[in-house]
Amino acid sequence: MTTMTQAPVREFKMPDVGEGLTEAEILKWYVQPGDTVTDGQVVCEVETAKAAVELPIPYDGVVRALHFPEGTTVDVGTSIIAVDVSGGAAPEAEAPAAAPATPAAEVVPAAAVPAEQSAEAEATTAGSGRQPVLVGYGVATSATRRRPRKTAPDGFAQQAVAGVRTELNGHAPAAPAPAAGPVAGAQRPLAKPPVRKLAKDLGVDLATVTPTGPDGIVTREDVHAAVAAPEAGPTAPEPGAPAPEVPSAAPVSTPAPAPASYDTARETRIPVKGVRKATAAAMVGSAFTAPHVTEFVTVDVTRTMKLVEELKQDKEFAGLRVNPLLLIAKALLVAIRRNPGVNASWDEAAQEIVVKHYVNLGIAAATPRGLIVPNIKDAHAKTLPQLAESLGELVSTARDGKTSPSAMQAGTVTITNVGVFGVDTGTPILNPGESAILAVGAIKLQPWVHKGKVKPRQVTTLALSFDHRLIDGELGSRFLADVAAILEQPKRLISWA
Repeated sequence: MTTMTQAPVREFKMPDVGEGLTEAEILKWYVQPGDTVTDGQVVCEVETAKAAVELPIPYDGVVRALHFPEGTTVDVGTSIIAVDVSGGAAPEAEAPAAAPATPAAEVVPAAAVPAEQSAEAEATTAGSGRQPVLVGYGVATSATRRRPRKTAPDGFAQQAVAGVRTELNGHAPAAPAPAAGPVAGAQRPLAKPPVRKLAKDLGVDLATVTPTGPDGIVTREDVHAAVAAPEAGPTAPEPGAPAPEVPSAAPVSTPAPAPASYDTARETRIPVKGVRKATAAAMVGSAFTAPHVTEFVTVDVTRTMKLVEELKQDKEFAGLRVNPLLLIAKALLVAIRRNPGVNASWDEAAQEIVVKHYVNLGIAAATPRGLIVPNIKDAHAKTLPQLAESLGELVSTARDGKTSPSAMQAGTVTITNVGVFGVDTGTPILNPGESAILAVGAIKLQPWVHKGKVKPRQVTTLALSFDHRLIDGELGSRFLADVAAILEQPKRLISWA
């Protein structure tokens, strides 16, 4: 019965369009308030940490309000658009429209949530008053609610860590503050993972930051404010009330002077978000998790280059993309068949090596939004023409910025072609969760000893980085030598297949 009174306005929340993503940036709205929408209609394009994705609305109705403007990064699970599913424009349409006036505040979408959905949210967040961060992914919310419950009697400890930021009104527990400090330190201040990463990069101790977010959550602005006023931060908690009160007002105004310290005429600051932000985090995590080893080999690929020219004239490859990368990919797949232990992953929880009997071949692609690594599923089972078709589709989709999150998941090994930039070689970093990555350098005419004589030959350098937990030196060397041998004598594609 209550459904009838709550149904007219539906709130569409930012979905988790990948696996466990926590936020997405709204790139473009395709609808405006007053527009009619139908079930399945695309209403906006968003950029996640993995790709740009179009979001369809799941019901029919009339758009009442857009809660966030283009360019805003929104947490997964936050309402982004209100739709009147009754088909009429009710007078109270102004209420949701007023909410977007302060899109930066996380409470705005919550205020616009109708009773039919807020009832469920209230049941799960009654104790904390907070909204779930993820849709169907409760890790974040449970983590943020669990801490206050554990330390409910020590609520003042959190206030002490916050630098006694609000009202100290001569509170007697000034002496117990040192005792409260360790408790707060053990409990960890409330902050989202991106904020913790920011604080770590800037060298800021979150326990010394004054939180301004709901329920005492430390925000990005709080971290920047702590950096902007380093003198006040460390000394304020100990002396007493007056010292923290002055800086507490200062952080509000410090973000404005901060940009003035940079020469905007000679410097450009680019926000790190979306794909670029995810790539940076993934590369740091990979570099400091998997012990990297890189080996190199320089090889004469003259015969491979001749075969590429012959395949371009073959009717079987008409309309397909035929280039050296195609044969390098095929050489890699054949080498994996000869050395199956290379195609594996590390299971940290079980302390096991998982050998994969399939190859999802990743191809690193540079796009306007940053580096992405989509992969060709079951590449090991494809014929050469099928592999050429898959490579062509992968590259064109990546260039158009339409690569789906699923296309970038579950990769096993990767190829990165640095040669297209004229680079001879490099030491590539593993794509997280994968065992190896092969960097292919520029193919150039160089003097080479061939059949006892120095001749100009097409030569390139291959660099193989691998996870030494999975692949020891012998296996890695054999694998790289096999790839090189195939490219030197491509007829081995037949004899070794």
